Amino acid sequence: MYIAIRTDDGRNTGKISFYCNTLQISRQAFYDYLGRKGKPWKYQPLADAMRKIHDEDEENADYGRVRMYQALKYGKEVGKLYVSAIFDCYDLMPNGLAMADHMRAELCCETLKNASLRYPDICGAMIHSDRGSQYTSSAYRAAIQKYGIVQSMNSAGGRCHDNARCESIWARMKEELFYNRGRRSENYTIEALKTIVWRYFMSYWSNRRICLAIGGIPPAVKRRRFYSALTIAA
Repeated sequence: MYIAIRTDDGRNTGKISFYCNTLQISRQAFYDYLGRKGKPWKYQPLADAMRKIHDEDEENADYGRVRMYQALKYGKEVGKLYVSAIFDCYDLMPNGLAMADHMRAELCCETLKNASLRYPDICGAMIHSDRGSQYTSSAYRAAIQKYGIVQSMNSAGGRCHDNARCESIWARMKEELFYNRGRRSENYTIEALKTIVWRYFMSYWSNRRICLAIGGIPPAVKRRRFYSALTIAA
């Protein structure tokens, strides 16, 4: 502060009134400033946390008040698990699955990576998603191009019907793993939840879950019949 410099932090008392009157600052405000000078800013931890979120992904730079609040809140909570998956619209098979304790773009990029490892011929496939910041980020778009996938997103303004199939699968998973069994996800560690969700999709859902949307058979059976039909036709 200029007055502090010119008055040697208030030790030169003869000049305080002159500078305060000239700059139209009350003496009390000047002394309050001296009392705070050198002390850490009480909001510094919050500012550091916001800066960390901002630096994690360039797309986070446009976070508004509500989204920044959510990012700060979720970052502090223990036991919150985010699941990202790619489901085949033909047979409902989970082609790619990834889980983490955050909802940033790298989680979705990991899902793409897992899908490409499981299905090396994924090049040319079309993947549909909503317009979340993860899917519009430069990192996700780079991953899309890397694997040769065609990107599709909800129309502007959002249409819930676009993701109806995927949202239905999430609802079934929550109902069958937790709600119908009286379980509460917050009673499990993140690692335990990862194991539960992985076994549900990769074992039960893929091989044994009866899905009426594909003719009352499990996804793996639907897929085997498809490839068998191709072999017969050939």
